[in-house]
Amino acid sequence: MPDKSFLTWPFFTDAHRTYAATIDGWAQDKLQAVDHHDVDTACRKLVKALGQGGFLKHTAPATEHDKLDVRTLALSRETLGRYSGLADFAFAMQGLGAGPISLFGSADQRAAWLPKTRAGEAIAAFALSEAASGSDVANITTSAKRDGDSYVIDGEKTWISNGGIADMYVVFARTGEAPGAKGLSAFIVEGFNPGLSIAERLEVIAPHPLARIAFKDCRVPVSALIGKPGDGFKIAMATLDVFRTTVGAAALGFARRALDETVKRAGTRHLFGAPLGELQMVQGHIADMALDIDAAALLVYRAAWTKDMGAARVSREAAMAKLYATEAAQRVIDAAVQIHGGDGVRSGHPVETLYREIRALRIYEGASDVQKIIISRAVTTVAER
Repeated sequence: MPDKSFLTWPFFTDAHRTYAATIDGWAQDKLQAVDHHDVDTACRKLVKALGQGGFLKHTAPATEHDKLDVRTLALSRETLGRYSGLADFAFAMQGLGAGPISLFGSADQRAAWLPKTRAGEAIAAFALSEAASGSDVANITTSAKRDGDSYVIDGEKTWISNGGIADMYVVFARTGEAPGAKGLSAFIVEGFNPGLSIAERLEVIAPHPLARIAFKDCRVPVSALIGKPGDGFKIAMATLDVFRTTVGAAALGFARRALDETVKRAGTRHLFGAPLGELQMVQGHIADMALDIDAAALLVYRAAWTKDMGAARVSREAAMAKLYATEAAQRVIDAAVQIHGGDGVRSGHPVETLYREIRALRIYEGASDVQKIIISRAVTTVAER
């Protein structure tokens, strides 16, 4: 049984505590046997189930006057992550993919897409990354040129989650209002657009739907533009500002599962005539794991609470939460594998699965080294004032 004492922290309301119990009960019932052999089908089923369960309504506000509750998003990802990395992925991408629309979309864009993504009836994707630019978003080269009442998009995106199964992609492209970051815009591109093709499906150590996507003479109406021309960088960063914290929450869920499996192993595995947990070295590992988990939880829910309290930007807090939680989870899971011995590297064992799942979280939505740059710049800026 995972430690839930953190729910008594002042970051949370009674509504959050009730929600945490609800999604945990649903996950226990629905996520015990997720089939990872066909990830496309599994993700479609998970999105539909999460929508039917009412959980996806938290990934986008119901009206333009409502706000995302980042603590609820984080609690969702932590809980789903404890049970299934693929379920966490399915939930997260509905939020990230629809995020630019929910935060910056017009009334028509919101009405067209958010009821569908909230209900699990449409799968969303966030198409930002490119092979040459990576985390350097300002150097995006995919272009979108105005042509009458349309924009024509040309270029490629890679490492796109839900690539190949998404009904809707938010695509960031260069419209050229100014050099660098100020010349980017965001567009809604439907999955069946004839100018969009899946150039390559990408296989990774923890299976997820990922693809390299090509745009060739991909025509979208002017009404597909989110916000104003040149707003793309602002839209991307504001969206990541919200959802980056939740990456840390997913890592926290992975780490809690690893600790639970380790405590169970330490109590049932005997070595030298006594339970494994009586060895002081094992006790030391467990103490380190628990310490890392609590420290990560404090950073994650501080960032979520700060955003929910009305902060315009939480770049520093979100970067700290993502950096520490993902790096700490890697340490926790590595220790769990070590304590499990041979079973820890047996394909399909929970800690072996976690070992593969955690690695990507230290890279996507800004690699750990990028988070350090963000934190350093934030600290330096404050010091210079």
